[in-house]
Amino acid sequence: MSFVKTKEGVEIFYKDWGSGQPLVFHHGWPLSSDDWDAQLMFFLAKGFRVIAHDRRGHGRSSQTFEGNEMDTYAADVGALTTHLKLKSAIHIGHSTGGGEVARYVAQYGGDGRVAKAVLIGAVPPVMVKSEQNPAGLPIEVFDGFRAALVANRAQFYRDVPSGPFYGFNRPDAKVLPGVIDNWWRQGMMGGIKPHYDCIKAFSETDFTEDLEKIEVPTLVMHGDDDQIVPFADAALLSIKLLKQGELKIYNGLGHGLCTINPDVVNADLLEFIKA
Repeated sequence: MSFVKTKEGVEIFYKDWGSGQPLVFHHGWPLSSDDWDAQLMFFLAKGFRVIAHDRRGHGRSSQTFEGNEMDTYAADVGALTTHLKLKSAIHIGHSTGGGEVARYVAQYGGDGRVAKAVLIGAVPPVMVKSEQNPAGLPIEVFDGFRAALVANRAQFYRDVPSGPFYGFNRPDAKVLPGVIDNWWRQGMMGGIKPHYDCIKAFSETDFTEDLEKIEVPTLVMHGDDDQIVPFADAALLSIKLLKQGELKIYNGLGHGLCTINPDVVNADLLEFIKA
């Protein structure tokens, strides 16, 4: 297995397959680079170099006690892209990974390192409700996440994918037990402390300034039946802050669209990448 070691000694696991223009995939909470299987294989077959890492505290990376917040997540990506000497990369992030993409591109995307960015079902601009974000989700929602995580992480990691994450709680949903099992497997590979900390990172980090700083073309993709990151307080606001933003809203699709609807997602990603 391949790892890059940060200056603090944290080991970040990554996959680096193929050749051609590099596509860097950033996963959501509490998952791993394995969540991008459908995209990695598709774009590898299309002649791209595909790279995906496990965020610190997630998957096969170090189970970190500290540094489980967006500035450090972005710095870890910076260490990885420097190690791999990436230029003209396209960074693609889902959910929490979309926040990581926004922070990384804003802070480290200069000097030709980044060509484009993609935010899929992503958490920016900011999830939690406040005076500045009155349509956000109440802090009590995220307090509930933390309480459920501490009380019984294994059960919580069954409840999320079997319910709202993939929309399997909808009356007409086709439930895929293997997908639920794979979500649980990925989640349980990581550490409970960094997963706990990451809830604050994805819910309370304000990415407004990051989005405003991004100079490269950026595709914003979101399902209008997303029960985890409601699109009206995410994609519809992010697109207003981006200098070169393109918005795609998908009727009836949920938060786990990269896994459940890869044919739709991959086709639109390929079109944007090639444009």
